[in-house]
Amino acid sequence: MVAIAEITSYLADVLEAERFTDYCPNGLQVEGERPVHRLVSGVTASESFIDHALAADADALLVHHGYFWKGEPAPVTGMKARRIGKLLRSGVHLLAYHLPLDAHPVHGNNAQLAQRLGFEVEGSFPAGGVAGLGLYGTTRAASAEALAARIAEQLGREPVFVDGGNGAIRRVAWCSGAAQGFIGQAAELGVDAYISGEISEPTAHIAREMGIHYFAAGHHATERYGVQALGEHLAQRFGLEHRYVDVDNPA
Repeated sequence: MVAIAEITSYLADVLEAERFTDYCPNGLQVEGERPVHRLVSGVTASESFIDHALAADADALLVHHGYFWKGEPAPVTGMKARRIGKLLRSGVHLLAYHLPLDAHPVHGNNAQLAQRLGFEVEGSFPAGGVAGLGLYGTTRAASAEALAARIAEQLGREPVFVDGGNGAIRRVAWCSGAAQGFIGQAAELGVDAYISGEISEPTAHIAREMGIHYFAAGHHATERYGVQALGEHLAQRFGLEHRYVDVDNPA
């Protein structure tokens, strides 16, 4: 077993959390009482995820989407009270890492997405001004239809595809989650395709007018893999038991 302070100190260094100006606090969001032996990871700290983790006798939870987002109501009432109340009553810790987990070059969502989709990383671009957040690189030459099929097979979800009319795909850029707004930056890299989690109304027009294929592969689907990789890393580093729980989300 290990103290939660040792884990949080280690993660602060590994993820360089202090360098990010984020929409939520990164690190220990809810402090429990237990020494940590069983770690359960997941994408979002929903009530359903908490229930699954508590049923697995977790000592600490590790998520990408935690609590206390900028602009949300501050009172701990209703849904927020139910979620946090379950954590406090059980003595379980909640660790959450947002942009640091997207951008990490090994355990990050985008690095892990590259491994899953067979992309060779060439470099990064500052999506939304965040250094290292978006990635770009090469893939084996494929038609847009073939790449869509590969995404569906690997992520378990059919992507929304917008045909940019530029033929075969050899170079690609990607950024997980709600990163559709960075398609213009991706197009300026000279890539053939851009992948993010979500799509907005302007995205299709931008893709067609800038001549770049676009795939919306799902916010949840593109952000499953970083937290799993980080959980496995912590398990090996500290001798923990680790389990990933997937609470499906159609977004």
